[in-house]
Amino acid sequence: MLAATGANAGILSVSLTLTQPLVSANPGDQAPFDATVSAPLTNSGPVYLNADTFTIDSPLVLDDSPFINFPLFLNPGDSFESTLFMVTVPLGTASSLYAGDFEIDGGAGSDASVYNSYLGGAVFNVSVGTLAAIPEPSTLALLALGGGLLLFARRLRGD
Repeated sequence: MLAATGANAGILSVSLTLTQPLVSANPGDQAPFDATVSAPLTNSGPVYLNADTFTIDSPLVLDDSPFINFPLFLNPGDSFESTLFMVTVPLGTASSLYAGDFEIDGGAGSDASVYNSYLGGAVFNVSVGTLAAIPEPSTLALLALGGGLLLFARRLRGD
């Protein structure tokens, strides 16, 4: 597990822990990233989760809409666990390790224009592989039949 903690100008922060900071996916997949967000007991009051920011290597696409399911605020000692974001691996994406980071912004109030400081974040990786083509059973049967016929023809010729 990976956790990172940050603080804004006051003493408010959150701990953001990704359940699985490294996910393997294939082109065409959508990978969920689950997380636990906790407000330490040392916070002086509720911490509002006003917004998020992220970066991700191209061509992967991050959908942060699941963050809407997180509570508006956490009181000291509170935590919440759910899917935080989804990463889509477009078809044709090359096999490689892709990196990203996700952070939660907020502060002592719910007004994002006033309190939009960094509260906590985490880095993540997506290992993209390629799917090996799996032949259908009928294709395998045709290949076996063709090979058998070739062997039979060689035998008839006396080779």
